[in-house]
Amino acid sequence: MVVKLFEGVFSVDGRLATENMVPGARVYGEKLHRLDEKEYREWDPYRSKLAGAIRRGLKEMPVKPGINVLYLGASTGTTPSHVSDILGAKGTVFCVEISATSMRQLLPLSEKRENLVPILGDARRPDDYKDVGKVDVIYQDVAQPDQDDILIINAKKFLKKGGFAMLCIKSQSIDVLKSPRDVFALVKKKLEPHFDIVQEMELEPFDKDHLFIVLKKK
Repeated sequence: MVVKLFEGVFSVDGRLATENMVPGARVYGEKLHRLDEKEYREWDPYRSKLAGAIRRGLKEMPVKPGINVLYLGASTGTTPSHVSDILGAKGTVFCVEISATSMRQLLPLSEKRENLVPILGDARRPDDYKDVGKVDVIYQDVAQPDQDDILIINAKKFLKKGGFAMLCIKSQSIDVLKSPRDVFALVKKKLEPHFDIVQEMELEPFDKDHLFIVLKKK
């Protein structure tokens, strides 16, 4: 049975999934389901923080068909591939990744998915990928101490007014001496002048010491 959770996001026989933009192709060994003449890819919440957020009760899903997304920290493409499924042919996900090793997996993925644009670059230096232009959503999963600054500088340059940001805060990457709750509070305080917080949720049991927040640009 297929149940629509958000635009482009489904529950298939109780499993989170997106409709496969490239039928028959897997990205990270995920299970494929063929139902009602459509193919769906299981979306593992232990491999994707966005999937974990959905499982933890995400209410506002800014990633929708046809929009443009700037994805900071794309890694090897697990979550970006599902974002690609959701956006469909009329949307684009610009995937910024600093690791050349990860980029070697992103490149063949982009050859199969025309709406996925790989960018080898440093999210701290948005001028290096300024041609991206304005986007509807920024999704950030960057394990760096200055996660908040990275989001702010990218939002100023690329995010439309009233656009959304989705941020995965990894407390251990910011300060291992403070409690996760204290780290989360400091990051949120720094973001407040620039964003309204729409929703927040801790990602356990899928990811320990992570806070997922949905923000709207002021």
